[in-house]
Amino acid sequence: MSKAPLMPMATAVWLVENTTLTFKQIADFCKLHEVEVQGIADGEVAKGIKAYNPLISGQLSRDEIELSSKDENRPLEIKGIDIEISNTEKKIKKYIPLSKRQDKPDSALWLIKNHEKLKDSQIAKLVGITKNSVTSIRNKNYWNYNNLNAKDPVALNLFSQKDLTEAIEKAERRIKRENKLKEKLKQKQNN
Repeated sequence: MSKAPLMPMATAVWLVENTTLTFKQIADFCKLHEVEVQGIADGEVAKGIKAYNPLISGQLSRDEIELSSKDENRPLEIKGIDIEISNTEKKIKKYIPLSKRQDKPDSALWLIKNHEKLKDSQIAKLVGITKNSVTSIRNKNYWNYNNLNAKDPVALNLFSQKDLTEAIEKAERRIKRENKLKEKLKQKQNN
């Protein structure tokens, strides 16, 4: 499958305005019909479309355009565009409106009640509050503890179910490691 340039119509507009390439060469490069390119040159097609320079984006080189301008039978060749698409999902800190900020301590309380395995630091990271706040909620000495209502943070859209599942799995692995260490210590003491 041959590659088409980014924004083919806008690229065609730029090529028509700035080069001596034939309509066929431009049409083949931009994956358009030759009649469309002729319409662009006549001003009947692509009215209001701003020209897009393929040299700036690195899709074409000046040498490539010059070679094809000299030989009408030579097609333009797009440069290999290697766009790196990262699959790592970064958690983007988003603004929390004042009306929703009470949901964070409520969510921390929900996590404390429903997922006892999670450490305070994990809850703080998930919900987006300080570890000291989570600790004070757990110890029931949070300044507003009596007004807290446990609410599911996934339902409140503070983080995804995937984030919660990963945190729980991490906590379970930590607990298994701790239990293995305790068993080893007991065995050493018994020997």
